Amino acid sequence: MVGAGNDFIVFDNRKLTFKKDLKEVARRFCDRKRSIGGDGVLFLERSKIADVRMRIFNPDGSEADMCGNGVRCLAGFAIQKKIKKDRLTVQTPAGLIDTQVFRDTVKARITNPRDMKLDISIPLAGGVVKAHFINTGVPHTVVMLDSVEGHDVYGMGRAIRNHALFAPKGTNVNFVAVKGRQIHARTYERGVEDETLSCGTGSTASALIAAALRGFGSPLSVLTHGGDALKVYFSKRDSQFHDVYLEGPVHVSFEGSVTL
Repeated sequence: MVGAGNDFIVFDNRKLTFKKDLKEVARRFCDRKRSIGGDGVLFLERSKIADVRMRIFNPDGSEADMCGNGVRCLAGFAIQKKIKKDRLTVQTPAGLIDTQVFRDTVKARITNPRDMKLDISIPLAGGVVKAHFINTGVPHTVVMLDSVEGHDVYGMGRAIRNHALFAPKGTNVNFVAVKGRQIHARTYERGVEDETLSCGTGSTASALIAAALRGFGSPLSVLTHGGDALKVYFSKRDSQFHDVYLEGPVHVSFEGSVTL
């Protein structure tokens, strides 16, 4: 499945076909040269506190707490499997996520952002980089630029992702330019260890940081590196963001089977 350029391998694991070695499943099947390929693996499982449970593993085998595009894909997949009609709640390590499916578009409520810090100085080999931080289910650092085109997303992204300031788990890194009221974002994803065509929690982080710096109101459109647009809704009270939603396209690329 693909959510705004983020591609995922989705397994229906409600019968616990996969019980162990989920990390190895992700490492094996996300390999784009030797297997299916993807930005991550999603496991749809039963939940005692929500309609379904999502577990997501990155290509390096690490498990993520949350993924904006991933949860939107999982919701679309669950509706396709007729678990529920058009609304369902997804259990994630980051909390319960409410989702709504509109044909090829899925809207998901993101857990309330936390730990926002503006104007962080990050010393790198080439000089000090000014950035901002916010956790939208997973940690995100946002670097504001005049333009995201031609920028060394991989090199600088990797340096910031592994910086001691964000040890031990590291951070995702977003490079953002504001054009009018549209946010242009490119993201280096932790766990993928490369730039992806889109990142849901990264797009959310980019929009919220832009709103904090520029005073923008809701909603904001985020143009991803893959060319898809994601819409971020939010409200703000006492310098804190609440009622944050992420909306964008979702579709099934193909279905098939693999030998375990």
